[in-house]
Amino acid sequence: MQLQRPSFVQEQRFKMSPQLYQSIELMALPIVDLREKIEEELERNPALEVVEDKSVVSLDAIYAPKKEEDEYFETSSDSGFTRRGSSEDSDEHQKFIEGVLARQETLQDHLLWNLRLVPSGKDIRPIAERIIQNLNEDGFHKEPLDLLFPGVDPAKIKEALTVVQSLDPPGTAAADFRESLLVQARLLPDAPEGMEEALKYLELLERGKFGETAKILNCTEEEVREIFKRIKEDLSPFPGRQFATDRETRYVVPDVQVTVKEGEFVIVLNNEEIPVLGINPFFKEISQTPVLKKRALNKAGEPASGGELKPVRDFARENIKEAEWFIRSINQRNRTLFRVSRAIVDFQRTFFINGPKHLAPLTLRDIAQELEVHETTISRTSNGKYMQTEWGVFELRHFFTNSISGAGSAGSRYSKEGVKEIIRELITREDRRFSDQEISELLAKQGINLARRTVAKYRNELDLGSSYVR
Repeated sequence: MQLQRPSFVQEQRFKMSPQLYQSIELMALPIVDLREKIEEELERNPALEVVEDKSVVSLDAIYAPKKEEDEYFETSSDSGFTRRGSSEDSDEHQKFIEGVLARQETLQDHLLWNLRLVPSGKDIRPIAERIIQNLNEDGFHKEPLDLLFPGVDPAKIKEALTVVQSLDPPGTAAADFRESLLVQARLLPDAPEGMEEALKYLELLERGKFGETAKILNCTEEEVREIFKRIKEDLSPFPGRQFATDRETRYVVPDVQVTVKEGEFVIVLNNEEIPVLGINPFFKEISQTPVLKKRALNKAGEPASGGELKPVRDFARENIKEAEWFIRSINQRNRTLFRVSRAIVDFQRTFFINGPKHLAPLTLRDIAQELEVHETTISRTSNGKYMQTEWGVFELRHFFTNSISGAGSAGSRYSKEGVKEIIRELITREDRRFSDQEISELLAKQGINLARRTVAKYRNELDLGSSYVR
């Protein structure tokens, strides 16, 4: 017969407290989200208050009486740049002007405006307007025309389509890029003979098989080269993309700034967007008040017992405790961000001195070992946060990149992101359009061995087209 006997087992368990969870959450927040979190905490916890907020301008500063010389420069065309002897005010004014946003003209707006200038019949114009509204960002049809105009005379649809395709930019209102190129070739006033026929063999032209294409078109190889040159210079496979507006501009606020002064790196956290927090003095006073019996009055105006004051004091102490933890968590976040930024600068000195193409291989483990913390802490700290440098604004994760050999920081001295910047430089500064194989050979001369397919992969990640598209 088996008997059940009580037994004791000793084990360790990690239980995350709400305060620890909050600290981890704040560690991962970028500066914009952190400010929103602070505002939420200020509404929730009455013991927390803002001591100073540098991002807010007081009304006293706005309506302060202006000096006579300031009024002169405000009412004249002279900006006062030479008077101040500094470019700071001018730079701020320039930033303000550049920050003014205007609604960008869409492809539909541009085509509809051009349509008003083209004489057309009253029955053709509504069809043309509907065709224009049916175009996507590339300038191609979203829905087929037979579904868009059920029961409409096909001749009128064709006439309206011809009108739209001839508007600026030419080649819109097509089914795909091939049809668009054919339409543009027909509208080109001085198009070389055989261009429309050559567009049927784009794959051969893109691969440089001019001799084979010349045999098909029954012309000379030199004529084919001239046709291909005109196709690249005068035709656009996606005519509507110059008006694309669906790619919303994203503005980021850097969490940290790195500058070089007198040969030394200066790291500055962006504290302008984070208000200085403190404890409400009234709550601090309540929390320190001893509970005295028969001294306070209750709601009826009669002497109250000491027990009626204890909940108020406990409420104040609990909120003060949460506020102090919140403030410590923000300070801890800022300290960790500063340490991680300093370690990144130490590892990536060549980047900050010479530019993006000198980015060295670096992993989260390298920084974690340097700071003696866990890799997840480095991951949370770098995720979604941005660093402003003399070479632009970069996400902290941009500085963590493997070597091209895939062996992390212990592999090749060339990082993936650094090589991509070298490829970008080769393409943007090329005197002629290099193929992926030629780029691979140029990289090999610099000691960077990459296969042609790897070059094509990196080029696509940089959103740079092939030699034909360029």
